[in-house]
Amino acid sequence: MPTDNDAVRRHTFAVLVENKFGVLGRITGLFSARGFNIESLSVAETEDPTVSRITLVTEGDEKILEQVNKQLNRLIDVIKVTDLSEESHVDRELVLIKVHAEAESRAEVLRLADIFRAKIVDVTPKTYILEVTGDEGKIRALIELLKPLGVKEVVRTGKIAIVRGSRVL
Repeated sequence: MPTDNDAVRRHTFAVLVENKFGVLGRITGLFSARGFNIESLSVAETEDPTVSRITLVTEGDEKILEQVNKQLNRLIDVIKVTDLSEESHVDRELVLIKVHAEAESRAEVLRLADIFRAKIVDVTPKTYILEVTGDEGKIRALIELLKPLGVKEVVRTGKIAIVRGSRVL
């Protein structure tokens, strides 16, 4: 009989790494070699130019996620791995959405953009491009409401996340 530990869950990992050539390749190679899927990946330099922070989202049961954590920690250029799903944290994603916006639908697109605090960053006679930041639920809700109007393209940055309070990774 399956236990609670067998439940598949989505986890967000923050991985501090040395900012060196090939580190990202080794991390993604670790995932692909073990058949783990990376659902979202974001990488950037930190306040220290010798260190980069990778935020990655994957899912699996507790055994798989424990293995992911252990394997990441074994990589030589990895400084620290934190499973943010176990911490109180804030996460956001930036999304650009190109939507059909001819005369009959422009007002509705503008109304939805206002409700979701999205910015119109490009306008053509037939399209708008919206920029929106938020959590996964907000992004999903906006895309679903825009679909009937004609979503043409969606580009997402991937999730970024930070621990709440004074704790620093």
